[in-house]
Amino acid sequence: MPDGTTGGDGQPLLGAERFEARDVSEEMRSCFLDYAMSVIIARALPDVRDGLKPSQRRILYSMHELGLAPNRKHLKCAKIVGETMGNYHPHGDQAIYPTLVHMAQPWAMRDPLIDGQGNFGSVEGDPPAAMRYTEARLTHLGALLMADMDKDTVDFVPNYDETRTEPVVFPAAFPNLLVNGSTGIAVGMATNIPPHNLGELVQGVCALIDNPALSAEDLLEFVKGPDFPTGGIVVGQEGIRNYFLTGKGSIRLRARLHVEELRNGRATIIVDEIPFNVNRATLVERIGDLITEKLIDASDVRDESDENTRVVIELRRDAVPKVVENNLYRLTPLETIFAVNSLAIDGGRPRTLNLKEMLLAYLEHRREVVLRRSRFELRKAEERAEILEGYLIALANLDEFLRIIRGAANREAARIELGGYEFTREQVEAFGIVVRHAERLESGRYVLSDAQLDAILDLRLYQLTGLEREKIIEEYRKLMERARELEEILGSEARVLSLIRTELLEVAAKRATPRRTEIVPAEGEVAFEDLVARESVVITLTHKGYIKRTGLANYRVQRRGGRGVIGMVAQEGERTEENDFVEHLFTASTHDHLIFFTTAGRAYIERVYEIPEMARAAKGRSIANVLELAPDEEIAALLRVGSSASEDGAAWDRPGFLFFCTALGQVKKTPLSEFAHMRKKGIRAIHISEGDRLIDVKFTTGDREVVLITREGLSIRFPEEDVRSMGRTAAGVRGIRLGREDRVVAAAVVDPAAMLLVAGSNGLGKRTDFDEYRRQGRGGKGVITMRMTKRTGEVVAALSVVDGDELMLLTQRGLTVRMPVKGIRRVGRNTQGVRLLSLDQGDRLISVARIVPDQEEEGEAGLLA
Repeated sequence: MPDGTTGGDGQPLLGAERFEARDVSEEMRSCFLDYAMSVIIARALPDVRDGLKPSQRRILYSMHELGLAPNRKHLKCAKIVGETMGNYHPHGDQAIYPTLVHMAQPWAMRDPLIDGQGNFGSVEGDPPAAMRYTEARLTHLGALLMADMDKDTVDFVPNYDETRTEPVVFPAAFPNLLVNGSTGIAVGMATNIPPHNLGELVQGVCALIDNPALSAEDLLEFVKGPDFPTGGIVVGQEGIRNYFLTGKGSIRLRARLHVEELRNGRATIIVDEIPFNVNRATLVERIGDLITEKLIDASDVRDESDENTRVVIELRRDAVPKVVENNLYRLTPLETIFAVNSLAIDGGRPRTLNLKEMLLAYLEHRREVVLRRSRFELRKAEERAEILEGYLIALANLDEFLRIIRGAANREAARIELGGYEFTREQVEAFGIVVRHAERLESGRYVLSDAQLDAILDLRLYQLTGLEREKIIEEYRKLMERARELEEILGSEARVLSLIRTELLEVAAKRATPRRTEIVPAEGEVAFEDLVARESVVITLTHKGYIKRTGLANYRVQRRGGRGVIGMVAQEGERTEENDFVEHLFTASTHDHLIFFTTAGRAYIERVYEIPEMARAAKGRSIANVLELAPDEEIAALLRVGSSASEDGAAWDRPGFLFFCTALGQVKKTPLSEFAHMRKKGIRAIHISEGDRLIDVKFTTGDREVVLITREGLSIRFPEEDVRSMGRTAAGVRGIRLGREDRVVAAAVVDPAAMLLVAGSNGLGKRTDFDEYRRQGRGGKGVITMRMTKRTGEVVAALSVVDGDELMLLTQRGLTVRMPVKGIRRVGRNTQGVRLLSLDQGDRLISVARIVPDQEEEGEAGLLA
């Protein structure tokens, strides 16, 4: 039987002695960690010093090895890929060629490192031609990354098969990580660094050299923010500041647009620049889909781009360009979010770095490069100086040396005899030699070194001429000056930093380009209201709580006494609930705020554009779907807050009061600022006693006069100073003394330039000057405002109007009449009035509201009832 170390035939198993028991979880953990670290360090993340991943660095080094300098001819990409794959990066051409192409695409790299010739793809997402058709060479900036690499400035390590060496990092004469950015996904981490402007980064590094105490926020003065190769507009500084300070942040990036007018009167939106990493063909297709779906007011889109972007969007004749622009930002990649995560390899491990840390890491790298280069150049200068010193000694002793050489049997004999010469320090200094190091002398004597002896024996006869002798002396003098300069650099940190500064400024002067991406303040961000066209609308609310908004253009102006048009399907219609009827009518602009006041004394706020938009004859949507009303609440009144008001509370802080009036004649005055902070579930606006209900709310300045109108045709006029300012939860004071069955139906603020319009339930109405209503004290019974008869019916509405106003009249069955105020006769206070509209049998007038024209400016203090 086999014993575990032999097979069935008794032969020993190969390698049986190397079997080892391992825990599978530990083995998997170890293997995964090895794989993860390999991906993180050697594949996906860039080095903070030169901003390159290993694959990019190997491609550029292979091109350097092939001599593809910017002033040399292009070489086939297939050759470059083959050299890279065979010598440094054995991962297949499908991993190498796309990386090479990326470094040559001007829409992907802020400053390309490779100069491509041929089809390298397009911003529309077209693939590049096969590598056998394309050619490439280094750009000037690509070559600058490897400048001075032959001067021992960086470490080299063996390649994958140890047949040659490759650099661990490039000297990087400019901060490439920030100039071109980087994107990569590793195991458990990812990097996404935006590109920046070379000139600004150089200024930032120079500022850090001058003042190392600068903070990351201070650097905002020099480095303004990202600078994308495709241009565009960055909206807001907050995202920039966040990633400058923490290494992480989100940038809102928009396309650059402008509007052109066509001869036929239509407007077109032209896209001049698109956001970074946006596929232009996909963008145009998306805009076309939106036009087909009628989600934007445009009729056509065309891509007229060549080397520069030009996408033409033709608008409809009645379209508002600004609204279309904002909808394009919202619905298409014309606005994108660039999420920044500044993760890079620093000191052999991944780190999230802020702007200052990245610049300091680059600065430290350049400091090391300058020091190593200076040591290398000093070493080379000293080696050359040693040879020149041998020449100077030979020239000073030319006859003697020539005699020895002629008399020597061979080169080695001449070398031995010349090596026996010794010179004092005074002698060599007389020859023009500078003894820079005391250890160069042996027992106080200068002895020729082996290198010097070989150089003397290799001298050509022409080098003994007077002109050549002068050249040797001049070269030696310059070498000594250069050696002293290099020693000063190595001995002075300030000289090192000054040299770094000078070299960076030279690079910026030659290679920096103007900023392409504009940065605008955060106020330019799109508010949702900017996506809504500004227009006047009619808002209706039924007795059973159905609300809607309808464009004012759907209602035509009619003369007094007209029959009206259907404004909402009424209570007897087949499509409405039984016994429902229109109870309230409001007019406003779509950008306005509406404060709903309920009969229970609570207040709610909504934007007009949030009210459901429906056809003129539609029933509407339940108010419960718009406001979070309590079961027993009904809408009693509302105020329109002008569209310039913001939702942050600032609109409510201006001087002014809200004047409340209840059906039982209670009145209250509360400062507007008390309503600065609304809650979704509403707030208490006034305390309502049992059996009472809120019927109206007006905006006042605190020094106006108020008129209360009752159902039985009485009214009272009194100054609002008679009502002291109270808090939101107060119940108020008596405004008018009512009869047992009488109730207040309306309140109006006295305007000397206006008149009071009163309407009865049977369709009669009139205009009366406010002067005919005498001023009384608060709490009286009042005077007659409309002589009540069977012909007039009870008073249902009253409001302040001027000649230029238009009114909307609404009946219980849903008929509406739009009419000008100037068509209504001006009559006295104690009269019945004239007919405003003709009513069918059983119908009655229930509401009258003033229309807000399209061109009307915001009213006083931005509030209209």
